[in-house]
Amino acid sequence: MITDPPQVHGFELRALEESDAPGLLDLFSDPEVCAFMDIEPLQTEFEALDIIDWAQAQAAQGVGVRWGVRQAGAPRLIGTVGFNRIERSRGRWGEIAYDLARDQWGRGVMSAILPAILARGFKDWELLRLEAMVTAGNTRSCTLLQRMGFRQEGVLARRGYWKGRAWDQLVFARLAD
Repeated sequence: MITDPPQVHGFELRALEESDAPGLLDLFSDPEVCAFMDIEPLQTEFEALDIIDWAQAQAAQGVGVRWGVRQAGAPRLIGTVGFNRIERSRGRWGEIAYDLARDQWGRGVMSAILPAILARGFKDWELLRLEAMVTAGNTRSCTLLQRMGFRQEGVLARRGYWKGRAWDQLVFARLAD
């Protein structure tokens, strides 16, 4: 099943659900966490519930999944990770996405989790290509992806428009071995 999370030592991943709204609000109310995202920092739990509704709809349609991330045995939501899009009918690719609470940056959290996410896409779902779209200027994400074997394929100039301005998107990809 698409919502079944991969196992990652030291972390608990599970599909986002309504009870995650307070944690998601805490995560996405931080302007630095949202700096390169296509959303403004959240102000209400209703906004967090909208994100959860989107994630649940993606999973129900089998076109994406987003798991909440917690340290093993801890209740606090420290991030999310998953696939914004999975294409298996006219291609075999997926777009990964992730975010993390600022106090967890630089601690190796995503370096520990992403190998399991990549294995889910390549091995379990037999995808041939994984992509990540990174907003220009997000050097931490670019460095992480490069460590995970992704390479930058190009720049989509002014592809995004949010927060009152146009944003370039960097296209990163990794192909199945």
